[in-house]
Parts: sequence; structure tokens; C-alpha cells
Amino acid sequence: MTKISVIGAGNVGSSVAEYCAIKELADQIVLLDIKEGYAEGKAMDLNQCATLNGYNSHVIGSTNDYTKTAGSDVVIITSGLPRKPGMTREELIGTNAGIVKSVTASVLEHSPDTILVVISNPMDTMTYLSAKTSGLPKNRVIGMGGILDSARFKYRLSEAMNCNPNDLQGVVIGGHGDTTMIPLTRHASYNSTPVSAHLSEERLAQVSADTMVGGATLTKLLGTSAWYAPGAAGAALAEAIIRDQKKLMPCSVYLEGEYGQSDICIGVPVIIGKNGWERVVDYNLNDEEQAKFNASADAVRKMNSALDL
Repeated sequence: MTKISVIGAGNVGSSVAEYCAIKELADQIVLLDIKEGYAEGKAMDLNQCATLNGYNSHVIGSTNDYTKTAGSDVVIITSGLPRKPGMTREELIGTNAGIVKSVTASVLEHSPDTILVVISNPMDTMTYLSAKTSGLPKNRVIGMGGILDSARFKYRLSEAMNCNPNDLQGVVIGGHGDTTMIPLTRHASYNSTPVSAHLSEERLAQVSADTMVGGATLTKLLGTSAWYAPGAAGAALAEAIIRDQKKLMPCSVYLEGEYGQSDICIGVPVIIGKNGWERVVDYNLNDEEQAKFNASADAVRKMNSALDL
């Protein structure tokens, strides 16, 4: 029996659970929250969708009872405060670090061999926190951010090019922050042709800028953090693990010299399969891209320094 547990039944967590159920990624999907009855209500609602959407996954709700998560193949951590308009992801560190550290310990008590997927913000720092405190092998702790950022990049490219986003390839690396992410415009392609052949340098720069503030743009419109695309990104990562897809995905992982960085979790292209992230893929950054990546790493490290490890 396969099991995926989602910690935090808010907008993002329940969205992850819904996509996992629709894709039938596990026999059981456990949704856990600290608010009394909240996860149980979300689970009931999702189970009532089963006959409508034709899936057989069963969703189980739990109010802070981690025994129900026991034996999870993948655990997705979405717990913590969402952003409000005008807030940066980094401003959430004080509250969310305590939550993520506690959740990580509780999860591993019942699922010591699980693979952790971290969505909580600030995502790179929360992934680093889980990697440093969990005791898990580095390949079993993965931050989701780059998958979401890359989806937003392709959306903005498709908007600029008036094309189908599924015909585009584009990757965002670096930190999952409004000033730290790096859309790799030089590597982006439209059915094997470089997007630079279709867009001016100025338009491509605007696409990159719009991608970087993609989350803040939605927070301003919605009054809180987005949830559909973050949920879909989390489920896509879970799918690549559960189905051993060997997909190349940009994720925040613990580096030991790759891309010139060590003792940090930051977004790089990795191969995702049943063992978590299996290897880092080197995109051979040019000097300008490497300088941006180094600056991004410096910013993430500064954030990490606020952690009580």
C-alpha cells in the first residue's frame, strides 16, 4: 500500500491532496492539521469527489495525530503561515521555522524512511532546516520551489509569445524568493528553438522580471499566498518520486560543491525518482549566470543564519 501524507490542510495542503488523489498517486492520502476537525472536513469533502472525478485514492483527515501518517512513502510539509500582501517569504522565518522543525520530528517518529517534500516558506531555509535536523540522507529532503517558479516562467513566456505553454521548456534556479530566483532565459526553448529567436532581449528581460515576482503578484491580487499552482507543483514532485519517473526538475536540495556551493539548500536541476533526488544536472552556467547564482546563495545563507539549529 502506498501512502502520501500532507501536513497542513490549508489552501496549499488541501490543493496538494486533491491533485494527488486525482492522479491516484497513493492508496491513502493523509491530510493532517492542528485545527480541530479541519483536516477531517477537507478529507470528507475530497472523498465525496471520488465518484465525480473517478479516482480510488482514499483521503484520511487527522487533527494532529501523527500515528495516522505512519509508513508514509512521501510526506509533504505545507505547514506555517502564508504570505499576506506586502510580505516577503523571508518575513515568515521566525514562526515557520519552529513549526517545520516540530513537524519534521513528528513525521520521522512514525515514518523514518520517508522522503520529505518541503513547501513551507521561506522554502530554501525550511528545506535546509529539515535537512540539518532530520538525520535523513540528503537525497530524501527536497524543496519544491523551483518547480513552481519554472511553471510560472513558462506561463509568462507563453503569454509573451502567444503560444501553448506545453510547447515550452524553461528552468528557474537559485533561491525561491522575489529577488533570488534566476530564470535561465538563455536555456529556455520553444519546441527546440531558443526563445531568444522569438522574443526581443527587452521582452525576455520583462518575462524574467515578471516571473521573479510571480508569487507577490498573486498575493497582492488574492490577499494571501496562491495555492492551485503550488499544490500542482507539490503533487508533480510527489508523482515523480512515487512513479520513479526520473524527471529533471529544479528543486532545492543540499549541495556539497555542486554549482560552486556547499552546506546550503538552493534550487538546482535534479533527477527525481523513487529514492528522492538522485543527481544534480550541471547546466554549465556562464559567468553572468554563475554570479547571479552565487549572489542568490549568499542571500539564502543570510536567511539561514537566523535559524536556531
